[in-house]
Amino acid sequence: MSLILPQLSSAVSVGALTGWMLVLTLKHVFADFYLQNAWMAIGKDKKTGWALPLFAHCAVHLVLTTAIMLILAPRFWFIGLIDCAIHLAIDRAKGFSVATFNITSESRWFWWLIGTDQALHHLTSFALAVVLAANP
Repeated sequence: MSLILPQLSSAVSVGALTGWMLVLTLKHVFADFYLQNAWMAIGKDKKTGWALPLFAHCAVHLVLTTAIMLILAPRFWFIGLIDCAIHLAIDRAKGFSVATFNITSESRWFWWLIGTDQALHHLTSFALAVVLAANP
């Protein structure tokens, strides 16, 4: 493997990174699936009237992430605001695409958008986990 990848050094603890990824992934699952109702999920992808459902959904992320930060890393209380803003941008881009191009769940594009949406959310969690793990 060392022939393929260059030698990488890191000041980030693998244990801390793994722990933060688990916490942020569980938060994401709860906020995006268990705590997102049909009004949020369907409403944020509409051509009009999308703002309130989208903001309500992102507020769930804001509250959960901020609560986690206040409990586990209080000096990073603002991470909830960052997570919320990024989540809002990603979900709005997906919703705009769904509404503009009339994409339905029967279309392969819908599932590609869902996959891309979730990948971007997980990359966000990974980036936040790196920051948190690098600053114990």
